[in-house]
Amino acid sequence: MIGGGQLARMMIPAAIELGVDIRVLAEAEGMSAAIAADRVGDYTDLDTVLAFARGVDVITFDHEHVPQDVLRALVDAGVAVRPGPDPLRFAQDKLLMRERLSELGLPVPDWARIETPAELDEFIAAHGGAAVVKTPRGGYDGKGVRVVRTAAEVAEWFVAASEDGRDGALLVEELVDFRRELAQMVARRPSGEIVAWPLVETVQVGGVCSEVIAPAPHSAGRMSDVAAEIAFAVAEGLEVTGVMAVELFETTDERILINELAMRPHNSGHWSMDGATTGQFEQHLRAVLDLPLGGTGTHADWSVMVNVLGGPVEGSLADRYAAALEQHPTVKLHNYGKAPRPGRKVGHVTAIGDDLDAVVYEARAAAAAFQD
Repeated sequence: MIGGGQLARMMIPAAIELGVDIRVLAEAEGMSAAIAADRVGDYTDLDTVLAFARGVDVITFDHEHVPQDVLRALVDAGVAVRPGPDPLRFAQDKLLMRERLSELGLPVPDWARIETPAELDEFIAAHGGAAVVKTPRGGYDGKGVRVVRTAAEVAEWFVAASEDGRDGALLVEELVDFRRELAQMVARRPSGEIVAWPLVETVQVGGVCSEVIAPAPHSAGRMSDVAAEIAFAVAEGLEVTGVMAVELFETTDERILINELAMRPHNSGHWSMDGATTGQFEQHLRAVLDLPLGGTGTHADWSVMVNVLGGPVEGSLADRYAAALEQHPTVKLHNYGKAPRPGRKVGHVTAIGDDLDAVVYEARAAAAAFQD
């Protein structure tokens, strides 16, 4: 696994249960997945990545940031890279992603590639006086995304995009009037088998995922079917291997639109570790190893995941264990082994049960016990 963050860390128990020898190329010492870090090095350096890849059968990822030339060199060297360079380029570049999804006829917000402030102002004027501008590469957790009413608000982005060799190109989209945000997780193996978990509702705070409710309330029937159909079409159309999250908008005019893609385990799927027959990390390993995929049924009517953001002002999450775990014995905690920092995802909790209000309360209270 390339990348040593919390996704790699949470892959380790699943690998142990399957008897899979998992090795991690971490970016730095002391990262979340340090326990399985076979090597520490630069994932953008071809020689470093090739040396790491020679000792494994399959390469997969904690993030989507490995450069295309490195990915293609791995394939040329005969390494199984899953997902491969072709699908990953759509996760790496939002403009390419929008172009491809539109070619596939999938539902996306109205969008345009813009290279000048004048083009942006024209788009804004044609879409009610506001729009969402995104940097094509590198944005996550609210970074690289800005709601604007004039091009002047992202003047520096045009300069940065031009200096990056992209001719100043940015992505602009309509400001979607949505009721809520949803996410559909699927897994696909190279032989073509594909499965979906229940559609979930996600709650964002400051551009960062705060809570996930599985299944999404009031989503049974047609909405769930449509979301799964969209995600299957994306996975098959882009030839994704492994777990993928399709982030969606449910609009006020009854549409389901694709917002973002993540071709790896994702925050919106963390609930499945405790709430589903097969968690997303085990499923990702099954998929990239081309093993039969596991069932995606749930253990209870409801699962609620709440992120622990920031953590305690003083000390560590472990310092809160005695009190928090005693007060919330039915909640599962996942500690990412990260130093507390404002806004940082340092862990998450999951509660499951048959009464949604009670499950939400328990998950929120448990998460609050680990942060100030």
